[in-house]
Amino acid sequence: MTVGAHPARPAPWPGIPPDVTGVTWRAAPGDDEAVRPRLDEAVDAVDAPDVVFALSRHGRRTVRTGGTAPPPSVPREQLRYEMGSASKTFTGLLLAHLTQTGLLSAGEPAAPLLDPARRPGEDPVTLAHLITHTSGLPALPADFFVRALPAWHTNPYARYPAERVVDAFLRHRQRHRPGTRWHYSNFAVAVLGHALTAATATPWDELLTGQVLDPLRLSGATLAPGGPDTDATGHRRDGTTPVPPLTVGGFQAAGAVRATPHDLLTFLEAHLDPSGRPLTGALRAVRRPVLRRGLGHRHVHTVAWFQHPTQCGPMYFHGGATLGQQAFLGFRPDIGTALAAVCTRRFRAGDAFVSTAYSLLAEM
Repeated sequence: MTVGAHPARPAPWPGIPPDVTGVTWRAAPGDDEAVRPRLDEAVDAVDAPDVVFALSRHGRRTVRTGGTAPPPSVPREQLRYEMGSASKTFTGLLLAHLTQTGLLSAGEPAAPLLDPARRPGEDPVTLAHLITHTSGLPALPADFFVRALPAWHTNPYARYPAERVVDAFLRHRQRHRPGTRWHYSNFAVAVLGHALTAATATPWDELLTGQVLDPLRLSGATLAPGGPDTDATGHRRDGTTPVPPLTVGGFQAAGAVRATPHDLLTFLEAHLDPSGRPLTGALRAVRRPVLRRGLGHRHVHTVAWFQHPTQCGPMYFHGGATLGQQAFLGFRPDIGTALAAVCTRRFRAGDAFVSTAYSLLAEM
């Protein structure tokens, strides 16, 4: 789908792209030794209390850790980290899976799923619009900031529960036809989560866990905060003041996932080589470009990932940030390589974390 004037209504994608094949991994002796210094440089470049760079290359994993704070009692690579917006890659995969099974079509209007008495209208917001940020919804509901302000530095999303997200969507008046403009929206993906919950009559945590996390054996991934023995502690911009664990309120689909670096690699490795895995069709589908935008249509999106070209082939990636942590997930099927990077400091202007992780994967 190209974002422009009067686009056709989205087809019921995602389907299995005919041009996507799996990657055959071959062990590369000594590969981890060559990668280790590059990961150490990346860890050192990030100014945060805790930093983890985890790389999988041809099935061989290398994990390097560091940070400005003393090592925690639990090794950094064994803790869970907040994914923030990188959680949307899990939501996109879930949508792909539900469409693969025939339960839903991505071209299905969202409002009637949330309010059965609601008629779709002439140009309804579809599930496809919500996951591709072309729904016309703003980044956050109009009244979000007023409600969140008292907890702005602790847990603003916790003050905006699920019923308010749904109500804000159903009351929203579109200024532009859905599908004609791209605008990144946590609000939209949160609405998608509630639409999928309504369509399946299954609470979100059970739905994502049962359909994605458990089948992919992501035992170190969860949607709820744990304690200091399981979860990394985030920090404010100063790098020293701890912040409480993220509570997302009604925005679960947009940012609730937290996981260990090894589980993140397992998640990414499934995307590198979907053959013979659970969710094979969906894993292939989320590598398929579905939207191009910008000058020359140079910005490419799939159902779950941003896609950029490299010298050898496409790179898929998504970042995320919470009040005290950051995450970067990416993979390159052309070289059988995946990267999961996390740190425990809130994003700042000029922060090196994202650029370091992106460059490391792009230049492999």
